[in-house]
Amino acid sequence: MPTTSFWMRLFLGIFIFGTSLISAQNKELTLEELMSGTFYPDGMQEIRSMADGGYFTLLESDASGYNTALTQYDYATGNKIGALMHCSDFPELTSISGYEFSHDEAHILIAAELKPVYRHSALGRYYIFNRSLGTLTLLSAQWVQEPTFSPDGTKVAFVKDNDIYYQDLQSNQTVRVTHDGQKNKIINGLTDWVYEEEFAFVRAFEWSLDGKYIAYLKFDETAVMEFSMDVYGDELYPTQEVFKYPKAGTPNAIVDLYLYDVTASANSQIDLSAFEYAYIPRLKWTKDPEVWSIQLSNRAQNKLDLIFVNAQNKAANLVHTEDDLAYVSVRDDLTFLKDNSFIWSSEMDGWRHLFHYTRDGELIRQITKGPWEVTAFYGFDPLTGRLYFQSTERGSIYRDLYSVSVSGKNKVRLSQDFGTNSAAFSKTHQYFIQTHSSSAQPNLYTLHRALDGEVLRTLVTNQDLKNRLKAYDIAPKEFSVIEINQELLNMYMIKPTDFDPSQTYPVMLFQYSGPGSQSVADNWMGQRDYWHQILVQKGVIVVCVDGRGTGYKGRDFKKMTQYQLGKYEVQDQISVALELSKLPYIAADRIGIWGWSYGGFMSANALFQGAGIFSMAISVAPVTSWRYYDTIYTERYMGLPQDNPSGYDDNSPLSHVDQMEGDFLLIHGSADDNVHVQNTMRLTEALIESGKDFQWRIYPDKNHGIRGGKTSLNLYRAMTDFVSATLLNANKQSNNQ
Repeated sequence: MPTTSFWMRLFLGIFIFGTSLISAQNKELTLEELMSGTFYPDGMQEIRSMADGGYFTLLESDASGYNTALTQYDYATGNKIGALMHCSDFPELTSISGYEFSHDEAHILIAAELKPVYRHSALGRYYIFNRSLGTLTLLSAQWVQEPTFSPDGTKVAFVKDNDIYYQDLQSNQTVRVTHDGQKNKIINGLTDWVYEEEFAFVRAFEWSLDGKYIAYLKFDETAVMEFSMDVYGDELYPTQEVFKYPKAGTPNAIVDLYLYDVTASANSQIDLSAFEYAYIPRLKWTKDPEVWSIQLSNRAQNKLDLIFVNAQNKAANLVHTEDDLAYVSVRDDLTFLKDNSFIWSSEMDGWRHLFHYTRDGELIRQITKGPWEVTAFYGFDPLTGRLYFQSTERGSIYRDLYSVSVSGKNKVRLSQDFGTNSAAFSKTHQYFIQTHSSSAQPNLYTLHRALDGEVLRTLVTNQDLKNRLKAYDIAPKEFSVIEINQELLNMYMIKPTDFDPSQTYPVMLFQYSGPGSQSVADNWMGQRDYWHQILVQKGVIVVCVDGRGTGYKGRDFKKMTQYQLGKYEVQDQISVALELSKLPYIAADRIGIWGWSYGGFMSANALFQGAGIFSMAISVAPVTSWRYYDTIYTERYMGLPQDNPSGYDDNSPLSHVDQMEGDFLLIHGSADDNVHVQNTMRLTEALIESGKDFQWRIYPDKNHGIRGGKTSLNLYRAMTDFVSATLLNANKQSNNQ
């Protein structure tokens, strides 16, 4: 049975969170409303601080919902200064997808049209807006990627067809920096598929601070094996998308570091032979225009080196090394101070914290410390000597904003309300715009003074959304912890608003469970949360528990699943189901589980290994064997399959199909470039050969998100119908007997 501690914490969770959204109304959410965007919160799009720190800009939409104006606001007064540019002034523009100022803010780079390539990358049509002349000039007639201004604002570098170019805005000349780019062979200045997906790293070139150099990476994909996907389209014959995708244990691209001298129009390869590395996951110029930094990781990803490279003599020197028995995560926290000392985040004391090092890599001090994690670093203000960051200090399901002196003293909490708080700071760190949300509060945007966090004004309330939702039957999330396998795990439960403890209810467990992830967090609802509300309206209790291996509870908790993905996480979900089944209001024979991606891997495993415990599962876009997934993600947690065959196979759903009992729905997109539909095809074949009945659905030409047109509506309707047939109808029969 759950411990007394569990029930006390559960009661407190109900007391704190349980009354905020309960309504006497009975209007029910519908899938059609959900997919129409009716319940999307209002926001502030593409907030940018201007250079003087006194003004900020954002994209604003017209009645059609398209971003059509780039507007300027005053931080101090909150007044709208006006539109810096408006689409109506330029017939070639219908909307603005994104923008970037030149350093002197004389020009603005406008993304007009974007075509997604993979998760983080896109091809685009870009324009240069000259603020003084009010003119708009097309950057390139071709679709290009990742354009960015030189520091003096006179040039824009970009990538086209795997080669780097720059446009001289004064002479209107286009200069080609590299000449050997070739699809599925050589990439200059962009990352390959696996870097983009797993290191969240796309633009692989950077201007020096004085604009004299461009440092860049070159990927040689020759040895990487190709993956192909049929794209069915609407023509007589389908086409085929072929791209390089390194699967666990197979060759990666060879990555080299280059420097381009703008004045000499010359490329130089940097000699890194003194270092053992497989990946270059980051490059960044320091405060010295002659020195830039790179990070090197070995293939096991348990060692990360920080290297400084000198542009004059091309020498590369080791500055700092971090290693770990499991793996070292690559982050974007590296920040250089004026003297080229730097801030670096690390888990070396068991929790992710901020550390200050000299330019030579000597530790000055650990700045933050305690049994909590720094989850975002917002920068350093040289005038006050203070750093700004986000952390879990008030609890792992919360996010708060803090500042602290570089000495590690005088820490100040800048956010007050429990929930999730994030910030966009002005360039001078005098102000910040806070985004706050919780399970009871949609996104609330407020302007604050950075020194003490004082609220200066409210910008966006989303009160209209809150008022609309009062008419609906919205059930609150009840946050608590549950003791499972000697660990206190974060949990939320959503019960029907007319919950009757004398009745029994089916349960749907939702989880993701991947390493370092978090599903139990006090923030506003997304699409899946709204869908859970629809299930709750129908009489299902929805439960989510973050098991071992998830994040924000320290290094040891997160990394205990190393080399055995799917072992402890599955044990925890099975144990959760068993514990819930002891509650008098739970229908023990009607407990289901569902998840997407890693969560799909988990839900299939839980059904197969939890025979007689779970009565049904929905598995969306699942990995079914880590042998089919990419090198960087898989080997980070599992090592090479050649070295850990049992870890790969013992915890694969393919190895447990014979044990399956209950109902199973399997869903995948045929054009999933991330988790290939091959995973579902292999599992389908195994189910057939094991004589197991199941349902499945393939969405043609849809990627990992399985959306577009009416796809999401169809998918969620299919899942809703499956839940109704397997949990609800059977449960009604059980209650009637």
